[in-house]
Amino acid sequence: MRVVVSHDSLSVMDLFDNAPPSGPPEPAGHAPLAERMRPRVLDELAGQARLLGPGAPLRLLLETKQIPSMIFWGPPGCGKTTVARLIAREIGAHFEASSAVLAGVKEIRRIVADAERLLRSRSRRTVLFLDEIHRFNKAQQDVLLPHVERGTLLLLGATTENPSFEINPALLSRCRVFTLEPLTEADLEAILRRALDDEARGLGARGVRAAPEAIALIVALAGGDARRALSLLDEAVSILSPEGGGSVALGHETVRQVLERGPLIYDKGGEYHYDVISAFIKSLRGSDPDAAIYWLARMLDAGEDPVFIARRMVIFAAEDVGNADAGALRTAVAAVEAVRLVGMPEGRIPLAQAATYLASAPKSNASYVAINRAEAALR
Repeated sequence: MRVVVSHDSLSVMDLFDNAPPSGPPEPAGHAPLAERMRPRVLDELAGQARLLGPGAPLRLLLETKQIPSMIFWGPPGCGKTTVARLIAREIGAHFEASSAVLAGVKEIRRIVADAERLLRSRSRRTVLFLDEIHRFNKAQQDVLLPHVERGTLLLLGATTENPSFEINPALLSRCRVFTLEPLTEADLEAILRRALDDEARGLGARGVRAAPEAIALIVALAGGDARRALSLLDEAVSILSPEGGGSVALGHETVRQVLERGPLIYDKGGEYHYDVISAFIKSLRGSDPDAAIYWLARMLDAGEDPVFIARRMVIFAAEDVGNADAGALRTAVAAVEAVRLVGMPEGRIPLAQAATYLASAPKSNASYVAINRAEAALR
């Protein structure tokens, strides 16, 4: 409940009084497992050591409390929201979370007004975490600009798209961009093990026993996404023991059967979009043409933009096949042109040809590694 008061009487209860002294509230016990297991301190965070490990750039900023506005760029489930929450806790700021899909100019102005009152009355900063910031148009991004510039609020934006293309240059110039990487299989396994062992927030009190091969299967299905991994584990346990009673034993076959029961889900604008394209790329990288064709067919059946798929294959041809097979890039580029020329449904044929070619081609990322090292040397 919020009590409406004048700007001069903020000593009475307002919306900030019920917030914890640093950061957002703890999730309720009935919240999804992925939310309950969200790290509360930096040491619980898995992955992103390049940014948050000892001596890493973002860790140094946190230690000095000199936090600028930032844009986090990375795939779903890599920890963008979690890192933003941890930053708010570390610096003792009030945390406001919103999504560019749902928030409009009116909502942003409300948050700014609250941030101004809190800063003036209590000298406490406000962190605005804006998920999917790339979905804001230029006018909406311009609303944020003066408040970020004056330091009224600390903007932490999250995006799965390249900020250089999707964020206004004026706003981008006032933010530092940090690239978050997909979590490794070891990171995901550690996250799942912690959830299985944690009796307070996880599944430890339920006595869930998971075989190593079951964990490996969930990790493989998650595709570098921690939220996806925990959701799959939570789903498997819930289906096997819907009432929450008794111990649960998870084996490879049990997990496979449970997770195959649901319908094929695909959301072109959401997480499944990234899950499936990630599975497609991993199939190419793993030299598995059968799997690549399956994921390709699944995307096309769901109405995915065929040019988007073809462009991803162009990137893959240069990054993963490279000079091991010079014909790979030519084939991928030709697929883009063919799809644009003939359209669908015939366009699926050159897409399938390119996918099977790339999956079967030898792989070398030497050129990709070389340019990354050169850029690192320049920095």
